[in-house]
Order: sequence, then C-alpha cells, then structure tokens
Amino acid sequence: MAELLKSRAIDAGAEVDCSVVEWRISAAPVDYRSAVAEMESRVAEISAGTAPELVWLLEHPPIYTAGTSANVVDLLNPSRFPVYRTGRGGQFTYHGPGQRVAYVMLDLNRRKADIRAFVAALEDWIIKALAEFGVAGERRNGRIGVWVARPNRGDEAKIAAIGIRLRRWVSFHGISLNVAPDLNHYAGIVPCGVRDHGVTSLADLGVSATMGRVDQALQIHFERIFDSHGAFAPRQKSP
Repeated sequence: MAELLKSRAIDAGAEVDCSVVEWRISAAPVDYRSAVAEMESRVAEISAGTAPELVWLLEHPPIYTAGTSANVVDLLNPSRFPVYRTGRGGQFTYHGPGQRVAYVMLDLNRRKADIRAFVAALEDWIIKALAEFGVAGERRNGRIGVWVARPNRGDEAKIAAIGIRLRRWVSFHGISLNVAPDLNHYAGIVPCGVRDHGVTSLADLGVSATMGRVDQALQIHFERIFDSHGAFAPRQKSP
C-alpha cells in the first residue's frame, strides 16, 4: 500500500487528464495562509479544466481558524495561537501537528451538486477510514463531523471535523482527523461551538497509528466513495 500515495507534478503545456484525482502529501507543516492561497489557485484551475481534482494531505503549525458561523464568544484565549478567519463553513477549530488535514478539491458539477450529500459522503469517508483502526466513528444529528463513544469515560467526543467551501461547485477546505495532536491546544476555543462534548484522537483512544497508515486508509476509502462506482463518483458522459 506504500505505493498508493504519490504526488504528481503537472508540466506546463502538457495535456492534463482531469479524470484522475491527484494526491499530494506535504511532509513539513504548511502555513495556513499559504495553503488557502494554493487552494484558491487550484480551484480556479479545476473550474477552468486546466488541472485535475486534488486531495492534499498535510499538517499545519498550531492555529485557530474561524469559519463563517464562528461566534467570538467561543474564542476563549485569542492570544494562545494565531487566529485566521477563513471562508469555509463552520465555527472555530484547531489545526496543529499530529492532526491529519485533508483538503478536498473536487468538481461537484461532474459528480453530484448536492452540498448535504457531499458532507455526508465526507463523514462516511472518515467513518470507514477509522474502522481500519477498530474505531467506530458515528454521525450525530445537528452536529457535523465524526464522533466516537468513550464508554470508559461515559461520554462521547469529536475525532474529526468538516468545513468546506464551494466556488462554482468546486469544493475546497475539507476534513481534519485527530491522529495524535496535543488535545490541550483545543482549550483556547469552544471547538465547533459545541460546549457539551470534548475532542479526542486515535492516540487518546489508545490507538497507535502512524500518519502514513492513516493516509493509506483515507485513500483506500476515498476511492470506494469518490472514484469508480462510489456514491460520489464522477458521472459518466453520455455517448
């Protein structure tokens, strides 16, 4: 499975196969502003048909981001980490080392132009990837993202967040899955505006997983949902 994940460079002037989803992995943490600028550029190219869709796997230096629904009262410690207001949906969240961020740039015009179904497909993707590690991810009505029960603590906690934006039905931003981040870093915000439940990670649940193994699980299950004959596979062109 180590051969699954490869970044593919696009040569200027070369013919681009837009039927293939490109995968990119950044080994070093990526500055958040730089990542947003890169996504903005790629989305424009996808919309123009000059670049293929892209799934970008990365980590960020510690940062709080505020989505379009963020409430300032949920920023409990504004001086702890840099705060970046972004155009994605959702509220306040944290990004940092040990968290796998997957930015998903897909053309929903050629898949399914349905935002609710797309979010559900992203949740399903995460749930199936977590199952590879023996973790039962679950949905909750009214709470976007993926949750896990913690019977030993008598509660449940969020393990993955989703925040997306669409431009001409091309998606960007995406998901964040807690592998082994410092969960104390969430103390400066009310994550996603949910005060009654905490956050967790694979490490917090006692699961030892490398980022490489998480990436493999994500790609395997992405292909089953978004490629081939999955629910969000590209529609076949009429002859």
